[in-house]
Amino acid sequence: MSTEILVGILGCLAMVFLLTSSMPVGFVMALVGGVGFAILQSPRAACFMMTTELLDTFGKYGLTVIPLFVFMGQIAFHTGISRRLFHAAYRWLGPLPGGLAMATVGACTGFGAISGSGPATAATMASVALPEMRRYNYDMELGTGSVAAGGSLGMLIPPSVVFIVYAIMTEQSVSELFVAGIVPGLLIAVLFCLVILVNCLRRPHLGPVAEPTTLREKMASLLGIWETVLLFILVIGGMFGGFFTPTEAAAIGALGSLAIAACRLQLTSKMLKQALRETVRTSCMVMFIVAGAMVFGRFLAVTRIPAELARGLASLPLPGWVVMGGIILFFLFAGCFVDALALILLTIPIFFPVVQALHFDPVWFGVVVVVVVQMGVISPPVGVNAYVVSGIARDVPLQTVFKGTMPFLGALVVSAALLLLFPELCLFLPRNGIRGTLLLAVVAGGILATSLSLWGSSRVLGAKCAFGRSLGLVIFAWGGSGLLAGGLWKAFPNVWLALTACVLVSGTVFLFAERRRSWRCVMLWTVYTVLSGALFALARLVGPTSMHSASLSG
Repeated sequence: MSTEILVGILGCLAMVFLLTSSMPVGFVMALVGGVGFAILQSPRAACFMMTTELLDTFGKYGLTVIPLFVFMGQIAFHTGISRRLFHAAYRWLGPLPGGLAMATVGACTGFGAISGSGPATAATMASVALPEMRRYNYDMELGTGSVAAGGSLGMLIPPSVVFIVYAIMTEQSVSELFVAGIVPGLLIAVLFCLVILVNCLRRPHLGPVAEPTTLREKMASLLGIWETVLLFILVIGGMFGGFFTPTEAAAIGALGSLAIAACRLQLTSKMLKQALRETVRTSCMVMFIVAGAMVFGRFLAVTRIPAELARGLASLPLPGWVVMGGIILFFLFAGCFVDALALILLTIPIFFPVVQALHFDPVWFGVVVVVVVQMGVISPPVGVNAYVVSGIARDVPLQTVFKGTMPFLGALVVSAALLLLFPELCLFLPRNGIRGTLLLAVVAGGILATSLSLWGSSRVLGAKCAFGRSLGLVIFAWGGSGLLAGGLWKAFPNVWLALTACVLVSGTVFLFAERRRSWRCVMLWTVYTVLSGALFALARLVGPTSMHSASLSG
């Protein structure tokens, strides 16, 4: 073993020891990296390296997205967007078993789209959702667990600070990572809601059903989420469409949140000072951790540990997916003891060369790592979201919060497995651009229309009568139209023609099947069929707008 590798291993062990002594992560990485570099090179070279890295980090134009996105989230929090999101989700999901908990997950998903931070999302929604859950006699194990788990979605739903740091560390596109996190984030939110629904169906006392709401009340509640939708489309849509860079998108998002606050007459000097104070504190913490990671990365580069590790793992007589599975298990274990952002900054310089040597897609790897690290923020002993929720709900013991998050860990494991088996879940949108977005809109619309149609039929025919008939209708309509689309695709290799036929045929079947049940269902399927055909026509006109062409292999 060479001297450089030995010093590198000792440096890593020293860093682990210092982290367990509760020293700040940024200081530990900078200290170990500087001392190790001085031993291997010279103290003068180490001082020059640290000065250069600190100046480069704090003066890097790309890092300005962090304070801008943090400021956008702070303004959104102080203008009460989180409360309006929860109110809208409660109107739609409240009458279901565990509806308030599912509404919390939905509100966390929406607030994560303008926050970018998991702990901030958890803290915000805990102050909003937990009082309502107490009012409806919800079990606090389920309530606090759903808030902590839902808050973790802020790490994955764009704009995510973790994605920004990963992009800087690996020189990937921030826009691609943001877009790649949309589908996995929505998938995890749906799985969280399924976990809540199953638990409340088995044990109804966990989440009592709230008062039913009328359709008028449901539609009126959607007026409270227009700010979130507008900011998300403005920021993510602008980057996705290539209208502006991530930094420009962050600036526009911050300006948009200020404009919303001004329109609501909530832009006071006190609120602005508080938002700026929190933005400066959070941004300085993140920036110093990034600077320390850069210093530590230079030390690792001198030790040649990442290069040797990549060459050794790539030469093993094992399939690439086995090595990747080992890396993911390491992240899963280490995430229970190290903060998510610090863990990514510590380990990416080591494992990213391995990922490149095995020819895995770096965007896919970034999404998978964030999903796996999400488990650490809600699992003992260092689950930061659980500590945040416990700090707000002071009468709930910490072990109760951790116990409530356990069922959601299963949902995260399932989502990670799906991403490993089906990489297109996160690569489809970056590869297909605007076309992929339009297709996703049609699929989401079909799922929503089917769900609302089944719900409407159960209200008209009665739940027992409608279940078998509606299930058969769904299988017949989507299955038959899917077979037709497959046949068309084989005869005329045009995916857009095949998908258009699938939507039109299934929509027509539902339209005629629902005409005797409810005029609302007829309107629903008419609108869906017409809009889907228009979206597919638009997709054909747009042409290929792929954001990402790298393939996932290994």
